Amino acid sequence: MRFSNNKQTRDTVLSRYFPTYTPVAGQNSGLSGGSCLIHDGQHTLVLRQHHQAVSSPFLRQYRLLRRLPATLAPRPRLYAGTWMAVDFIPGEIKTALAQPDVLTALLRDLHRQPLFGWRITLLPLLERYWQQSAPTRRTPFWLRQLKQLRKQGEPQPLRLAPLHMDVHAGNLVHSAAGLRLIDWEYAGDGDVALELAAVWGEDEAQRQQLVAQYAQQAAIDPVTLQQQVRRWRPWVWMLMAGWFECRWQQTGEQQFITLADATWRRLQNKE
Repeated sequence: MRFSNNKQTRDTVLSRYFPTYTPVAGQNSGLSGGSCLIHDGQHTLVLRQHHQAVSSPFLRQYRLLRRLPATLAPRPRLYAGTWMAVDFIPGEIKTALAQPDVLTALLRDLHRQPLFGWRITLLPLLERYWQQSAPTRRTPFWLRQLKQLRKQGEPQPLRLAPLHMDVHAGNLVHSAAGLRLIDWEYAGDGDVALELAAVWGEDEAQRQQLVAQYAQQAAIDPVTLQQQVRRWRPWVWMLMAGWFECRWQQTGEQQFITLADATWRRLQNKE
């Protein structure tokens, strides 16, 4: 179901498209801002509102979710300009990543899907984050890193595939039917090594284990894959730091400055 009207409120969307649905009391605290659960007694949907921190428009997300199998992602039910509704996937969201073999199987399933049709390019995002951050946070180190990445250019893809690009414990639902990915705001086509570099692992040992498991399942030379992941790491850290900086500028929430500072330290230490 599609309809474009950017001025619709949540109540307007509910009354027009989901008249039998009501918001669920005691919302899941894991839902991002502008999202809520709605229920009609039998079915539960996640109703989401677009916000400025999201990198891609809802229409793009709606189209890619329609193409992905239910074994990977929630089914989309509505696109309405700044609103989108998708099926709620019942299950557990854990505080730690899934086991490397299980997570690798999920990523391999995604990476074997047809390309979405648009490439992920990081440099424009990095430059936009620099411009949209607080002037007092634009350090000489940040500028040097940005210039260095601009000069060297993004690594050539080892293997091009559709990527999720926001894989962390909070976006993995452990459902009765298996592991599922939610929140597809940053999805697009890119290097599988970029996806692995962007996974929010707990430590370097866990990240290396994931890469080794992926190399085995994907029949890629593990040394080659590890090298490619390392090439992408500075890009990913800069992406994370810039996103945290922009979110702090937009929200004023101290948690984003804390996360940004931790990421800058990682870049300075060249982990």
